[in-house]
Formats: sequence, C-alpha cells, structure tokens
Amino acid sequence: MAIRKSMTEGAPWKHIISFTLPVFFGLVLQQLYNTVDAIIVGNFCGEASLAAVGTTATFTFLFIAIATGFSSGNGVVVSQAYGANDEQQVRANASTGILLLLGMGIISTIIGIGVSKPAFANFVAVPSEILDSTLKYFNICMLGMFFQFGYNIFSSILRAIGDSIATLYFLLITSVLNIFLDLLFVAYFKWDVAGAAWATNISQAVSFFAAYIYMFKKYPVFRFKFKDFSWNRALAWLTIKMGFPIAIQLVIVSIGLTFIQRAVNSFGKAMTASFTVGQRIELFLNLPFHAFQTTLATYAGQNIGAGKMDRVKQGMKQALAMSLFSTMLISFLVCYFNQEIIRIFGLSEQAAIYCKDHINTVAFTNLIISIYVPVFGVFQGANHTAFPTLVATCALSVRVLVTYIFKDNPEYFGYSIIWWNNLFGFVLGCLITWTYYLSGKWQKNSLIVAKS
Repeated sequence: MAIRKSMTEGAPWKHIISFTLPVFFGLVLQQLYNTVDAIIVGNFCGEASLAAVGTTATFTFLFIAIATGFSSGNGVVVSQAYGANDEQQVRANASTGILLLLGMGIISTIIGIGVSKPAFANFVAVPSEILDSTLKYFNICMLGMFFQFGYNIFSSILRAIGDSIATLYFLLITSVLNIFLDLLFVAYFKWDVAGAAWATNISQAVSFFAAYIYMFKKYPVFRFKFKDFSWNRALAWLTIKMGFPIAIQLVIVSIGLTFIQRAVNSFGKAMTASFTVGQRIELFLNLPFHAFQTTLATYAGQNIGAGKMDRVKQGMKQALAMSLFSTMLISFLVCYFNQEIIRIFGLSEQAAIYCKDHINTVAFTNLIISIYVPVFGVFQGANHTAFPTLVATCALSVRVLVTYIFKDNPEYFGYSIIWWNNLFGFVLGCLITWTYYLSGKWQKNSLIVAKS
C-alpha cells in the first residue's frame, strides 16, 4: 500500500521522474552491453566482421522476444500471488516458471542452430563474403541462450516481488565483464567474432548464477534445491497465457526488422556495417520514451485502481512533455557529435557516410515516436496490452512495405528509405494511438477493470 500511496498522491511529475531514472539507467546498461561488441569488433576485426555481428541482431532478437515475453508473463502471476500473501503459490509459480523458461532456452538453442544456415543464407540474404562469420557468431551465441532465458526469468521474479534494483546490479556486472572479455578475446587473443560471442555467453552466464544466488540467499521462499523444483501444468499454462501477448508483439517486431535487414543486406557490406552502427545509436535515442512508457504503465495502473483518472491524464501530459524534451536533447547531442560517435566504431568512409545520414534522420523522426509511445504505458496500465501490439504491427508493416517499394527507386528514396521508412511508420502509429486515446474507449474499459 505504501507504493500505491506514493504514486497516487502529490505532484505526478516528481513521481514519474523518480521512477523513470532507474528504468532509464537500466536501459542504458542494456544498450551499452549490446554496443560494446560492435565497437570492439569494428575496431579490431574490420568492417566485414562488424557487418556479420550486426546482421544477426534481428534474428537473435526473435529468441530474446520469447524469453522476455514469457518471463514477463510469469512475473505477472508471481506478483499476483505475492500481493495475496500466498507464499505457497509464489513458490509454485516461480518453480514452474523457472522450469518452463529453462526448457524453452534449451529448445531455442536446438532450433536456432538447426535453422541458422538456411535462415541467414536465404531469408535474411546475408552476403556470401560474411555468411561464415555470421553463422559462427550466431551459433556460438545460441549456445548461451539457456543463460539468457534463465536470467530473464530470475529478473522477472525479482521484479514481481518489488526488487527491481537488483537487476541493475546484474546488468552492471554483465556490462563491465563483457567489455573486459571482449578486449581479452577479440583484441588480445584475436578470436574475431567468435571471441565476441563467447564474451557475451560468459557474461550472461555470470549474471545467471549471480541472480540465482542472490534470490537463494535473500529470499527464503526461493531457496530451491534440485528436488524442490515442481512442475504444474495449470500454472505453466497461466504463464504462457499471460506472456503470449507480450511475446507475440516482440516476435512481430523481430520478423519485421528481419525483412528490413534483408533489404539492408542487398546494398552490400558497407551498408550492412553502417546499419549495424546506426541501429546501436538509434537504440540509445529510443531510451527516453521507452523509459517513460514503462513508468506510465505502473503510474496509470495504480491511479486507475485508486479511481483517480484525472491524475492519469495529468501525469501522461507531463510525461509526454518530458519524453519530447529529453528525446530532443539526446537527438541534438547525437547529431552534433555524430562524426565523433561514428568514428568510435571504425567504419569505412562510405559506411560512415551512410551512418551519418541514418542517425540524423532517426534523430528527427524520433520526435514523432516520443509523443505517442509513452501513451502505450497508459493503455497497458488500463489492461489494454493488445492495443500497443496492434499499433506496432501496423507501423512496422508500413515501414517494411515502403522499404521494398522505394529501395530500388533512386529517383525518390533509393537506399535512404532504409532509415526514412521510420517517418511513414511513426506517423501512422501516432495517428492510430491518439485517435484511440481521444476516443476515450480505453478509459471506459479501464474503469470496468478497476471495479471488477
């Protein structure tokens, strides 16, 4: 009740900022972890290796989407049991969730390695000169998917019982260790992309064990011995049911981005390397509005539950203003220092030209997305988790469509549609989101949910 009181009383913007800052910091650590490989590989192994690492990102994200979605689903059922002070159910849900996600991790490794060659050679259309390096990096990373799934479920369970700060510590450990191992394996031992992949796996494994040991020592309810793990089919199905909407949204995003990656690869190695770097920088530009989306989901849910709909609207307006301002600030800094930032990745002259245009365009188009993605948090807090999936699907479908319409037409966009497709998708997403919000339908449904 103390949490609810702090979120439903006082100035909304103060609570939104205090909640957003740790979320933002956690996202920064996640992106730093993903960016280090690109920087070190680009500088010590060359553009071909950088392109190989980058072209695996969208397909790898497909499996991470499954881990994120279903671990979040388990977090929901664990949090419900925790809120009801039912320790037995907390333990049973956590036990089943851990077994489910670890099993999914093993299956994902088998499937990923099994389909990797036809997927990258045919579906993603990786250039032949980097195909071997791409497969080597991806397949080694897939060997560590067990730890990726395990870390996700442990983190989700900890967040479900209100311990979100611990995940920041694990991310910090992972990021620092990954940097050290990348330098050791790639720069010193000269293991090329294989070194970067093993650095990722080892770092993830350390986080996996650190999270489990932390849970075991701090929370007696999670002190599982091997014989204590139990499987409950009904609880497993509940986790799957709760996690499916989240997982399917992320899977759709992964598939759509894979089609865009295929278009990128058609322009050659320089464009593929450029897109790898551009995406890494783009992810940093996305951090403010994703952080505010996460915050508004909690803020809206608590205030709707308290029957304070006016505070939901007030807080959303303040969050949107902060989202737009922070996105503008980061976009300005990235554009101003774009040459210095690009130089860190060791791109060739042609790839650097592509990348500069990419990040300058995204810095502009992100101003549009910054004023509607945080609204997704309001919809999620009102139990409308399907609507953000609908918007993301529509926006991504338009991006893929215009990419393939204009990519071979230099009279209009040509290769630059690779980054200008954001404009088409984000404008559509903005229109759909605000039309639904202004209709008030989400408000009526959320009041029914709050009363039930």
